[in-house]
Amino acid sequence: MSSVHEVAIHASQKRLEKLLAERLTPGADRAAIDARIWNLFGETWAVMFTDLSGFSRHVAEFGIVHFLQVIYEAQRIFTPCVDRNDGILLKVEGDSMLIIFRTVANALQCAIDMQRTAKRYNVGKPQEEHVLQCIGLGYGPVLRIGDDDVFGREVNAASKLGEDIAGPWEILVTESVQGEAAEIPGLRFEAIADIPPGASGAARVIYEL
Repeated sequence: MSSVHEVAIHASQKRLEKLLAERLTPGADRAAIDARIWNLFGETWAVMFTDLSGFSRHVAEFGIVHFLQVIYEAQRIFTPCVDRNDGILLKVEGDSMLIIFRTVANALQCAIDMQRTAKRYNVGKPQEEHVLQCIGLGYGPVLRIGDDDVFGREVNAASKLGEDIAGPWEILVTESVQGEAAEIPGLRFEAIADIPPGASGAARVIYEL
């Protein structure tokens, strides 16, 4: 990491921490401070959370080293998809990835690209080595702190969809994603009943694998 990059991240974090400390001061005008925080760090992004299906089962059956291999392979094959579709990989935690995109179209294209890449990768491999991806997408205003993390309702909703609700091969999206994607040809959406907190609705992307 370059020193310039480190300064940028640390400057953002320190600025946020200073404002949060002000917000905790008795009698502070919290609404005004919140507005300043959003003015400094507020941006609009499409947010993707990915998760690999079957973590606990695979670890129990084949051991942690085997699943670490699957995680390594998943990151290897999916990183080019992120690059091709102009995503920014912010964070990897275990078998999950957090990726942001400037447009919903890029996020959806990347999600489908990932699923098709996984399908090709799995051909001829034993079942225990298959990469089975679950994906959740959100879109809207977020607080972006350097290149470390993003925060917001759509972030939380995308995380819930991708890591807890989606099954293998599924791409689940919030209502705001569906609204932005209305004019993208070749895509259909099917409403789902399990709506994550922070979202007004959610849907499954119907796509050709």
